[in-house]
Amino acid sequence: MTQWTSIHGRIVQGYRVASGPSADYPYGALDRQRPIFAARELDLSRYFNGTLNIDIRPWKFTMLRPGYTFRNVEWTDLHPPEHFSFSCCKVIFRNVEYDGWVYYPHPETKIRNFQNPSLLEVIAMPIPGINYEDELDVLVDPAEILVEHLPE
Repeated sequence: MTQWTSIHGRIVQGYRVASGPSADYPYGALDRQRPIFAARELDLSRYFNGTLNIDIRPWKFTMLRPGYTFRNVEWTDLHPPEHFSFSCCKVIFRNVEYDGWVYYPHPETKIRNFQNPSLLEVIAMPIPGINYEDELDVLVDPAEILVEHLPE
């Protein structure tokens, strides 16, 4: 049984690339990525087609041993292939628990957007009524994700 690490966070607006459209992508990245991940045995079809961007300051996270890592994913011709990792998580909003995945585009292959170590991107089951600035908790597996306090 997993002994979860609980992290408190707040929903913030992201680059709008995952759900789209954004200035850089006229389509949603997840629309293009999900069939590739499914072919590699991670089916995200039941989950919301976008990410929750969760600011976890004063904490930061590091992927240790994620449940899935997909290398050299060619999902667009706008930039070179990227690596993605996923770690199972739970989102707790208004005392209701939702299944999810921490979605981690590897910074070394994600050329266009800065990857903030205090911003968890989560693909979750649809969560009714959630909005920017809402607070929630995320449960992560400490065997897969290290959570540390940011240096002063």
